[in-house]
Amino acid sequence: MRLPEPPLLVITDRQQAASPLADVVAAALAAGCRWISLREKDLLEDEQIAWAEKLLPLAHRFGARFTIHGDVAAASILDGVHLPEGGNVRAARDRLGREKLIGLSAHTPAQAAAADPAALDYLIAGPVYESASKPGYGPAIRPKGLSEFVRATTLPVIAIGGIDAANIAEVMQAGAAGVAVMGGVMRATDPVRTVRELIAALKDVKS
Repeated sequence: MRLPEPPLLVITDRQQAASPLADVVAAALAAGCRWISLREKDLLEDEQIAWAEKLLPLAHRFGARFTIHGDVAAASILDGVHLPEGGNVRAARDRLGREKLIGLSAHTPAQAAAADPAALDYLIAGPVYESASKPGYGPAIRPKGLSEFVRATTLPVIAIGGIDAANIAEVMQAGAAGVAVMGGVMRATDPVRTVRELIAALKDVKS
């Protein structure tokens, strides 16, 4: 399945958001983002679904894909799911069908190599740089390390962790198919401007 264009995934975190989450998501969409993933893991499943049902129509109004982190059941009413390391990708594909986006987190090139391209649409790899959203989550792999993930798989690799408009070029030059940003958008005082700058930087690399 073709990934959303531009290749920018904005991941939610209402606890980091400088404004109400729906407002941040609306701003990202208005700025040109066409891929949002709900990641509110502290909430119960029914609470996550309530957020998803609230935000899905907004995303679709802009022609964007709206996915969720981790909850395959909720993904059945959305546009797909992103699974954690070790997630059962075959079961997710069997349940959701071919039309849903399914991704997986990989933290080593070996995990990337083992990922099933028949069941997955993409991988997320990182953190590429030190991340304020997840301090201590893991050593930064840097662009050089990212390129090892890219070489290990035929799947598109979405880079995550400390990515901003200033470093997108070196991330994409390392072979990333796109980038995922959470805190940089959630914490932004002007998320429209932040997302526009991210998209402009992506377009500069691809032009």
